[in-house]
Amino acid sequence: MPDMDGDNETMVAEFLLLGLSGKSEQEEVVFGLFLGMYLVTISGNILIILAISCDPRLHTPMYFFLANLSSVDICFSSVTIPKALVNHALGSKTISYTECMIQIYFFITFINMDGFLLSVMAYDRYVAICHPLHYTMMMRPRLCVLLVAISWVITNLHALLHTLLMVRLTFCSHNAVRHFFCDPYPILKLSCSDTFINDLMVFTVGGVIFLTPFSCIVVSYVYIFSKVLKIPSARGIRKALSTCGSHLTVVSLFYGAILGVYMRPSSSYSVQDTVATVIFTVVTPLVNPFIYSLRNQDMKGALSKIILRS
Repeated sequence: MPDMDGDNETMVAEFLLLGLSGKSEQEEVVFGLFLGMYLVTISGNILIILAISCDPRLHTPMYFFLANLSSVDICFSSVTIPKALVNHALGSKTISYTECMIQIYFFITFINMDGFLLSVMAYDRYVAICHPLHYTMMMRPRLCVLLVAISWVITNLHALLHTLLMVRLTFCSHNAVRHFFCDPYPILKLSCSDTFINDLMVFTVGGVIFLTPFSCIVVSYVYIFSKVLKIPSARGIRKALSTCGSHLTVVSLFYGAILGVYMRPSSSYSVQDTVATVIFTVVTPLVNPFIYSLRNQDMKGALSKIILRS
């Protein structure tokens, strides 16, 4: 490898993923937890998709978006966890530079896609509660497909921007990442180049991509709660809010962790932020199927049919 400015620094061809703890005995426990959680995540989200596909009663916009969310969660988990599991099984901690950049691209794509789908689902709940008589007309199948397609285009373009900005950076002799995957912020901290443009794009373009769906969710629920408070009966209020409870739980878990990690400069990234990333990369895709199925009688019925058939 070529020397850098005579400082005996060499361009890195790979990164070392040190994991969450760095201690072998603790990594064994983490490996077991990650393997179990990954298998439950995949099987749970596949069951959600099968249940929605097989039950005609669930062929509605709300469940169409939920099926898409489950698909994204499967992909989101598969971007990071399998590589960590394989590395542990092989006794290796390395990930090539190319694999790392690919992981960053898909990580950004799927994390943003989660946010966009949660905002679309919030809009769906707004229409269902605030404009129930016009719901079928407003949430036409073509519009639902268009909303998801636009979300995919925006998130992929956003991921491409940040990945290209990452590729232009120079990484020198320091290549150890205290994480189980190529999280953009820890990777930025390793660069021996100026990361000002990268940080600027995170706060401008990244901020817009992050805050737009978040703002849509907030506005939707402001209208929903204002409508619900006008309902005269307590039973009517409970019925209206029951359709939003699952979604609000997932939104709080997802955005609560992300706000604490990525809305700050990359230089301030710490070990505590590493733990927070585990929440939205591992825990959120895991709990989504349980949150949406345990609080929903239609989903419970559809899942029961799937299980009984098998």
